[in-house]
Amino acid sequence: MTRVTVIGGSGYAGSHIVEAAAVRGLEVTSVTRKEAPNQIANVRYTTGSITDPADRARVLAESDVVVVAASPRGDMVDALRPAIAEFAAEADAAGVRFGVVGGAGSLLVREGGPMAAETPEFGDEYRPEALTMAGVLEDLRGTPESLDWFVISPPGDFGPWIAGEFRGEYRVGGDLPVVAADGSSTIGGADFGVAVADEIEQPAHRRARFTVAY
Repeated sequence: MTRVTVIGGSGYAGSHIVEAAAVRGLEVTSVTRKEAPNQIANVRYTTGSITDPADRARVLAESDVVVVAASPRGDMVDALRPAIAEFAAEADAAGVRFGVVGGAGSLLVREGGPMAAETPEFGDEYRPEALTMAGVLEDLRGTPESLDWFVISPPGDFGPWIAGEFRGEYRVGGDLPVVAADGSSTIGGADFGVAVADEIEQPAHRRARFTVAY
């Protein structure tokens, strides 16, 4: 049975990944800095921090796949990118597959760029977070070929405000957003979680970033 650990498993993206993986019957652990208030059956909940080397070592010893679903906010603004870089190097040494939930801001607006976060239309309040996650992607692209990593960027309209009903479907893109005929680019949390669970069970994006939307 594949052992999956989600860092930030109580957040919006993380909790849906945890649930989707648990439904598949995978051995799922959720790691959060504080005890998770809402817990899903058949999931092991623990506390720990991505910035703590001892916590990272424990996670890697107990996992086949690690997914980081943490955001560079609050006291993690400056700490998350270097912590992910260190964690990735440790995952490489341990032979653990390494996934990261990136941001929509690093998706390109057209072939060849620029990133959405580099355009004037992108909200100033979200730009620092988006650029941090773009830096995480850049760091992973520079890692040794031995590291099996993936980054999944949600679409621009993603969050609890558009949770929606579970559809059981999604479309996949690469560095460009997936856009519907009406111009929207969105996905519900449950279907996003399924997309990550699919990638865990049937890897299709090795050392690559991809995105999903309806």
